[in-house]
Amino acid sequence: MKREENGSRRAKLHYAEDFGLAFEREGLPRMAGRIFGWMLVAETPHQSFQELAEVLRASKGSISNMTRYLTQLGVIERVALPGQRRDYVRIRPKSWLFLPDQWMETVTSIHELAERGLELLEQKELETRDRLEEMRDLYAFLEEEFPALLERWEKKHKTPAR
Repeated sequence: MKREENGSRRAKLHYAEDFGLAFEREGLPRMAGRIFGWMLVAETPHQSFQELAEVLRASKGSISNMTRYLTQLGVIERVALPGQRRDYVRIRPKSWLFLPDQWMETVTSIHELAERGLELLEQKELETRDRLEEMRDLYAFLEEEFPALLERWEKKHKTPAR
């Protein structure tokens, strides 16, 4: 039984590491991803800073900074437990909803940058403008279609996202 528990814990730690790499690929801090990944598969829905530091073998300072970051993103929240002096964190209910907002901001930003680039190349040949026109068209399409996609998801899950 103990070997199985160690294997399960090791698999969960690998999962947390993979989550950290996924965050890093998206330009987010790896440690934030490790924390978030661990919390997704942890046995208890809440974790203390000490527990996170021990299981992830990280400094309390790093855990503190990254949990603050995740709190600002809106994916985790601090909670107090009755009879406990320390603070805990847990994944916020419906925390996934921050992702579409971030994606939409990025899409809008890139669309606007493509438009600005085209203004800079207004007098240039079509070939020079092709790259930016393609980018602008793609991101304009995504900007237009993304809200409808979210609306379909909300209807399917009968949960208003906002």
